[in-house]
Amino acid sequence: MSDKQQQKLDEKEAKRAAKEALKEKQERTKKNKQKKNADRPNIFLRIWAGIKRFFKDFKGTAKKVVWPDRKTVIKSSLVVFAVVLVVGAGIWLVDFGLSSSIGLVKDGIESLNKETTTLSETGETTTAAVTEGNEETTQGATGEDASGGEQTTAGTAETTTAAS
Repeated sequence: MSDKQQQKLDEKEAKRAAKEALKEKQERTKKNKQKKNADRPNIFLRIWAGIKRFFKDFKGTAKKVVWPDRKTVIKSSLVVFAVVLVVGAGIWLVDFGLSSSIGLVKDGIESLNKETTTLSETGETTTAAVTEGNEETTQGATGEDASGGEQTTAGTAETTTAAS
């Protein structure tokens, strides 16, 4: 046989051996999975075991904790209380200051609006008074009062006085 033929036979043999090895590996994996599933209890038992393990670990960790004595607890509590009071007072001051400044701005805007309204109302009142005075003068000149009747001489004198 030639070297080329021998090489082809070796390659075929290697491929066949690789296929067999793969097939055996797959079968072993399949059997292992079946064994694992057969050995494992159902899901509820596994969950219960996990919960028990958690609390067992928790108990061990709690034993390692160094608890402070009464004096340290009281001292730490007073420090926390004092810090809460200081921070609370600071927040209250900021809140009060901002609320007051907003109130001042609001009052300033309202007073400006009130002045503008008063000026415009005064102008309307003045205009209305002048218009009413002119109407009375006109009515007095024609000799009729507002009800459409004859006006007396005293009414004419008042109109004349208001017009002057």
